[in-house]
Amino acid sequence: MGIIAWVVLGLVAGWIASVIMKTNDQQGFLADIVIGVLGALVGGFAFNLIGGMGITGFNFYSLFVAVLGAIALLSLRRAI
Repeated sequence: MGIIAWVVLGLVAGWIASVIMKTNDQQGFLADIVIGVLGALVGGFAFNLIGGMGITGFNFYSLFVAVLGAIALLSLRRAI
């Protein structure tokens, strides 16, 4: 995927994860992008470990993987 697609996917995934985890008021636009892109990396790595597919492109499956990864990162941040 291109850099623009990663940023857009990261923004959407980070925003969805922050709404689910109720941290939307605590973080801004850039934090959503960072959490979303890192969540895509973490989610893709985790899915590859369990035998699934990681990020496959700009589609709903990749968004799902990125959101799960971002939720995991936000949960970890909350625990620390």
